Amino acid sequence: MKLFYSQTSPFVRKALMVAHERGLASRIDLSPTDVWSPETVVPTLNPLGKIPTLVTDDGLTLFDSPVVAEYLDSLGTVGQPLFPAAGPARWLALRQQAIADGMCDAAILRRMEGLRPENLRSASWTDRQRQAMTRAVDLLETEVDQLQGLTIGTLSVVIALAYLDLRWECDHWRQRAPKLATWFTQASDRESFRLTVPPRG
Repeated sequence: MKLFYSQTSPFVRKALMVAHERGLASRIDLSPTDVWSPETVVPTLNPLGKIPTLVTDDGLTLFDSPVVAEYLDSLGTVGQPLFPAAGPARWLALRQQAIADGMCDAAILRRMEGLRPENLRSASWTDRQRQAMTRAVDLLETEVDQLQGLTIGTLSVVIALAYLDLRWECDHWRQRAPKLATWFTQASDRESFRLTVPPRG
């Protein structure tokens, strides 16, 4: 398999952590990719021009991160499946994944807005993304007791909170969510987390 990726993308990190957790890392050829470069081949594989984009052994191209993650999970030979079978546990895990992915979306959009020339930035747009991030953290704080075990939901939440640390440390999310902070410290103590830490900068 071939995975087009960037080390700093939280969505790529999800795919990589799933691969490590399920014993698939050695089967994946990693192709570093700058999706903003005119030379990238990603748009020829994924019309959305986003990563992660995975080309499977039989030539099928998969995207975006929930699809890539579930595909890799289905091939896993180590540990328990991260996507629960049909039923309440599955819906809870998918809901947690959606909250985490939405938090990352807002964090990325907020950062991209801040990288635009100052005269083109929208304060209201930036604040909208910041509020979405804050509400997500607040919700997870109230539902921290539901963050149990290792599922695609809890894994995604760990990644999202780590991305806040990487890009928006100034928000001090731990002060808003002390129970979530305690949970994060314990939940992030995994080899797959340490192996996929993105570079700062």
